[in-house]
Amino acid sequence: MRGSVTAPVPPARTLTVRVAGALASAALLVPLIGAAPSSSTPASSAESAGGLQSAFAAAAAEYDVPQSVLLGVSYLQSRWDAHGGAPSVTGGYGPMHLTDARTALATAPHHSHGKEDPRGDASRRTLLPKGEPPKESQLPARFKTLKRAAKLSGLPADQLREDPATNVRGGAALLAAAQKDLGKPLSADPADWYGAIARFSGADDRASAATYANDVFAVIRDGQQRTTDAGQHITLTARPQLTPDAAQLRGMGLRKVSAAGTDCPKTLACEWIPAPYEEFGDGDYGNHDKADRPKSQGIKYIVVHDTEGTWEGVLKMVQDPTYVSWQYTLRSNDGHVAQHVRTKDVAWHAGNWYVNAKSVGLEHEGFLTAPDTWYTEAMYRSSARLVKYLAKRYDIPLDRQHILGHDTVPGTTAATIRGMHTDPGPYWDWQHYFTLLGKPFHRTAGPSGGLVTVAPKFTENKPVFTGCAKPGETCTPHGSSAVRVYTEPREDAPLIKDIGLRPGGEPSTIGVNDMGSRLSTGQQYAVAERKGDWTAVWYLGQKAWFKNPKKQPTAVDARGLVVTPKDGTAEVPVYGRAYPEKEAYPAEVPVQAVSPLPYKLLAGQRYAVGDKLPGEYFYSPTFDLAPHRVVRGKDTYYEIQFGHRVAFVRAADVKVVRSGS
Repeated sequence: MRGSVTAPVPPARTLTVRVAGALASAALLVPLIGAAPSSSTPASSAESAGGLQSAFAAAAAEYDVPQSVLLGVSYLQSRWDAHGGAPSVTGGYGPMHLTDARTALATAPHHSHGKEDPRGDASRRTLLPKGEPPKESQLPARFKTLKRAAKLSGLPADQLREDPATNVRGGAALLAAAQKDLGKPLSADPADWYGAIARFSGADDRASAATYANDVFAVIRDGQQRTTDAGQHITLTARPQLTPDAAQLRGMGLRKVSAAGTDCPKTLACEWIPAPYEEFGDGDYGNHDKADRPKSQGIKYIVVHDTEGTWEGVLKMVQDPTYVSWQYTLRSNDGHVAQHVRTKDVAWHAGNWYVNAKSVGLEHEGFLTAPDTWYTEAMYRSSARLVKYLAKRYDIPLDRQHILGHDTVPGTTAATIRGMHTDPGPYWDWQHYFTLLGKPFHRTAGPSGGLVTVAPKFTENKPVFTGCAKPGETCTPHGSSAVRVYTEPREDAPLIKDIGLRPGGEPSTIGVNDMGSRLSTGQQYAVAERKGDWTAVWYLGQKAWFKNPKKQPTAVDARGLVVTPKDGTAEVPVYGRAYPEKEAYPAEVPVQAVSPLPYKLLAGQRYAVGDKLPGEYFYSPTFDLAPHRVVRGKDTYYEIQFGHRVAFVRAADVKVVRSGS
């Protein structure tokens, strides 16, 4: 699934960015809600010697960097986690996210992998783009900070990658060098380090550098404390009166551009890098469709992807009219955002035309092998700010039925299920993401509520996966949002089967990209049964069991609406798209088949409702906009959490009841 691609920065293009008056004053951005302390696993030997807190203090003293600056920068990179020495999605290591480009892999990028047609419209030719692998020489300096830290500090590269305390020393060396390069003294006052912090971000424009530095100072101002993934409790004491010297950005030679044309909140650094809407021969055009949303049809979903290519590479892709598109790309090191397609227009990204026509796509920079392990706090925060803004603007509920991972978008027909993508994968921290959105997952009912919300503790939940680096090879243990489901309430029972992925009835696997028997944090399912430490939910037409002990629950009780077949109905078909009935199509629009998936919702089963939706089809077969139509029928559908992916059922086939009733 995973791969990488990069290319030199593309030729001249329209660039605009949102600055939000960062240089006018040192006012800090309001920080997003921090995550709750997590994990109590044993610390590494390096940390045990004096604790990671002591390592920050020692590194600060060694390099004359204020400890609060070092802690603030590290928090915005990794939230002080070491991730067991595993690299981030962009090859960053340790609490300081020191990057090493050698971890990039020469494989295909995200949207050119496998058999998924990103456009997902069966009425048009299949779109299967091809991407080029990267060359290390093409990767920018922000992917090689570990080598620079090694040179500055004299510390071995392998220790900088593997030992958290050494990693912190390397980060301190980089910050001290940045301060000296700017001609600033190694001051004990954190306010004097604004420019060095901005430079540490790797941003090449003022707005992104300012946003990053402001976020770091917001962390310092408000203070933070949490227990890391290695069981180390870290505290950053609040300094509410701190006012940094934001004017330092003026002499740093960074790009200065404006925000015209972007649809972003003022607290984000956004630039407009447009995807082309062009014809290129034989009636073909790309790489998106013009529309008039939400006037023509509602925007109901936001789809989270990872790029599996570097920032520079994906910018080249999205500016190719023969390729695919998405609305926004987010950069890993500083959370910078580029918008490519207007939110009113339809991008080609999710592999399902119905979802594309009603969604906004967000690509998060990452280029490592499957699965991507972790993402920077800077990118999580930028993404959450953007999603929160878009959700409010377009009235999109902040839940897992509307904020979708690409891995939860359904196949359109039986033939497309096996080709659907699996990003952002089991290591995207959905609980932390929704905490940043202001909507953390928690218990909302008692045991009789009838639903559960999947909510394992991320750092303590480490299911075994295979195939991260090589087929069949066990992945390095890592915190995960995924919970595995079985046919019986025991861990040696067979996994739940997915007949869409394996029509021959073969069992699911623990492969990292096998979604056949997996729940994900934030998803809601109807309870089918409970036995001791085990809970069963309805899943893909089956009773699926997962371990859910009271002392360390992996799901919490909830209440809401569920669908079940109408009285007297033995089974109900399940769909991957909510298309209108054939009578709704005008003569000039070809009828799209309402093709069921190879699953059934059986009598007595219940599934959580995400939304009620009209049957719609966006017809846009030509570059000329004149034939474009939104066909809307009388049929309505319910979106449900059917398996790992969502699905749709006709409202006429089911009844809606309160869970637990």
